[in-house]
Amino acid sequence: QVQLVESGGELVQAGGSVRLACAASGRTASSLDMGWFRQAPGKEREFVAGIWRSDGRTYYSDSVKGRFTISRDNAKNTVYLQMNMLKPVDTAVYYCAGRDAFFFFSSRAGDYKYWGQGTQVTVSS
Repeated sequence: QVQLVESGGELVQAGGSVRLACAASGRTASSLDMGWFRQAPGKEREFVAGIWRSDGRTYYSDSVKGRFTISRDNAKNTVYLQMNMLKPVDTAVYYCAGRDAFFFFSSRAGDYKYWGQGTQVTVSS
């Protein structure tokens, strides 16, 4: 059974940086499509970034492109989300998610089977 555990969430000032980590167990992270999603109070869960198992290609939502970077450390079985130039609108609970490899990458939360418990990121103005 796949387990995903996020860490790294914190309170940070606007313009600052945070790095989130998602440690996988039960399966290697490199055998899964991995994604980061976030959910702000009163809003739906939204896709932030993802990495495709097939060729390591990365994907980003328009709102974070150029500021966030997703990466994978196969030796540590961990996926990271480096978040720079943070804005108050980035405040949310961030979730790591895994999906059994498929023919194409998906940014739909409903396509992901494995989820972490979430970690809070709060950006103050």
